[in-house]
Amino acid sequence: MSAPRTHAVADPVVVPAGTTAGDAVAAAGLPASGPKAIVVVRDADGRLRDLDWAPDAPAQVEPVSMDSPDGLNVLRHSAAHVLAQAVQDIFPEAKLGIGPPIHDGFYYDFDVAKPFQPDDLAKLEKRMQEIVKAGQLFRRRRYDSLDEAKAELANEPFKLELVDLKGDVEDDEVMEVGGGELTVYDNIDPKSGDRVWGDLCRGPHLPSTRLIPAVKLMRSAAAYWRGSEKNPQLQRVYGTAWPSRDELKAYLNRLAEAERRDHRRLGAELDLFSFPDEIGSGLPVFHPKGGVIKREMEDYVRARHIQEGFQYVGTPHISKEGLFHTSGHLPYYADTMFPPIPFEGADYYLKAMNCPMHNLIFRSRGRSYRELPLRLFEFGSVYRYEKSGVVHGLTRVRGLTQDDSHSYVTAEQAPGEIKHLLDFVLSLLRDFGLDDFYLELSTRDPKSDKFIGTDEQWEVATAVLERVATDSGLELVADPGGAAFYGPKISVQARDAIGRTWQMSTIQYDFNQPAGFNLEYQAADGSRQQPVMIHSAKFGSIERFFGVLVEHYAGAFPAWLAPVQVVGIPIRDDHADYLEQFAARLRAEGIRAEVDHSTDRMQKKIRTAQQQKIPFMAIAGDDDVSGGTVSFRYRDGSQRNGVPLDEAVAHVAEVVRSRVNTGPSAA
Repeated sequence: MSAPRTHAVADPVVVPAGTTAGDAVAAAGLPASGPKAIVVVRDADGRLRDLDWAPDAPAQVEPVSMDSPDGLNVLRHSAAHVLAQAVQDIFPEAKLGIGPPIHDGFYYDFDVAKPFQPDDLAKLEKRMQEIVKAGQLFRRRRYDSLDEAKAELANEPFKLELVDLKGDVEDDEVMEVGGGELTVYDNIDPKSGDRVWGDLCRGPHLPSTRLIPAVKLMRSAAAYWRGSEKNPQLQRVYGTAWPSRDELKAYLNRLAEAERRDHRRLGAELDLFSFPDEIGSGLPVFHPKGGVIKREMEDYVRARHIQEGFQYVGTPHISKEGLFHTSGHLPYYADTMFPPIPFEGADYYLKAMNCPMHNLIFRSRGRSYRELPLRLFEFGSVYRYEKSGVVHGLTRVRGLTQDDSHSYVTAEQAPGEIKHLLDFVLSLLRDFGLDDFYLELSTRDPKSDKFIGTDEQWEVATAVLERVATDSGLELVADPGGAAFYGPKISVQARDAIGRTWQMSTIQYDFNQPAGFNLEYQAADGSRQQPVMIHSAKFGSIERFFGVLVEHYAGAFPAWLAPVQVVGIPIRDDHADYLEQFAARLRAEGIRAEVDHSTDRMQKKIRTAQQQKIPFMAIAGDDDVSGGTVSFRYRDGSQRNGVPLDEAVAHVAEVVRSRVNTGPSAA
């Protein structure tokens, strides 16, 4: 949720042999306090080092400031250690789990007798402030052997488990045993030099707790040890830390604004959707007003796909198991698919993806190069088993609808098709009011066995995507290891009205499924060739896109998307029939208009319309009836009085049809 950060990179400094990085930083006159304070350095191998690191030979290092991404992680990791110390000070029986930095903050897991309460968090935060004020020093210490570590950690069962793992897992807190080091960070009293606390960790850390300028504990929750339901359940405390109090305050303000925009709350207040327990977690139902928005989205994207040369198809919600073996999704995605359903001697699966069925459509008859690009599109309902802890409103569901499309092209056509799809995606996002975005290129991890295909295939596919992304002129961010098992992808990361980033549309290059399904077309020379398959989803998930739009607009949808576009508000009951005639004229123009016939007073009707975020309030009294006019009140509080009916109808129709996303009638 943090806003993008910029920071200047300090010039490299040389650390002479026998001195510390901190000495070299101080000699260079670099800041030692404040948001720009140098907190660690990066050595020639790219490894972050504490400021008390002393190289055996002269070393050139890059100073890392607290307000840089790496510096923020060091700050938050150090704050997590202060939290752990505070917990064991107040709850001496607590056993330590892990405590890494995360986006915008940190957490630490603890095994305690009973869950933390809000009063406990207040006590812990107070104790943390005392530790920060004491200016304890973080000092790295290396164990000489596993036995020494186990002896010191005898009362910490979870830390002992990490020692036994010998660095074979990727948790941030696991020590670098594989690199020959097993380290602990001690907190040292600056006055006495005594060790007051310590934690198994690979670091690095701030030089002193005093450099933690702004920290706050946010909440606690249950969490399984190392993320497995088979392991003990611990208590996780979340916190945040920032380089200044002003930045902490700004972050908390952003959180408050995000809470105001929470689509789950607005969905209930605006009567858009719900999640009935009787149906199941992560399975939403759309109410009539939500259905209006969903239908507008579907009508828009269906028409756009047809304009862009796609052919609409339909596929079932369930399939025999073998189809997903052919596509390669089993066993790669087995954990995210619902369990099989035994039926008539075969196992059936609820489909988690549409592409295998589109392949069968391509394969249903012979294909010629003259048909390519062949573009297939559907609203495909798919079902994915998301763990209950990650299901979140509409943005993380178990049943979703994708505006899923697949383009079958020759290798030569692939770059042009990807550009075509990217242009399509960006224009769609802009039409829905999202116009601040960057691209992310997800590639394979050559060390992982998750990915299939040859090195050459991956290199070609990645180069094609990278070239198109670069040519777009948008910022391109690398995502190493984030590709699907069958090929690399571009994803569009869009920023909403308060600067949060959401992964939206994706474009994926696939050379594996066409091979698995033996897809072929007849080339111009009569030979049989394998097409390239390009996956793309514009909304991604209609449900998720819907949730993002609710939060982006804070429920105040632009007029073309609003469930009710105009509400007539009579000053007295005898003005209602006049407004009904006006509403009928609007409905004849395709405008969603209604009249408030409730017994509420006019001011209460206006407040209700404002709470429902209706773009146009058409008010009529005696002067309007006699003059053939209406008076408009807009969502932003502005007004326009005495508008002739013909002009009023044309005004509303123009705003709705223009699909403007700003202005008095859309704000």
